[in-house]
Amino acid sequence: MADSSSPNRAHQILDCIGLYCPMPVIRTKEEVDKLAVGQTLEVLADDPAAEEDLKAWAKRTGQKILDIEKTNEGMKFLIKKTR
Repeated sequence: MADSSSPNRAHQILDCIGLYCPMPVIRTKEEVDKLAVGQTLEVLADDPAAEEDLKAWAKRTGQKILDIEKTNEGMKFLIKKTR
């Protein structure tokens, strides 16, 4: 688990590298459900559809994507649980 004292650090990290639609969204939902409101989840994904899928999921469920970063492995999403 990451150091949660830093505002840019996630409370939990979910590695979805190698998983393809719909698994990154399903796993993200499962992990966000375990968090307290206000905590953050960092999701690592290399599925080309992950960005669009996670944005749509966050909008539909009322969660907030704080940051999206392209990495050598794929993408990194920082998601805040809002409800």
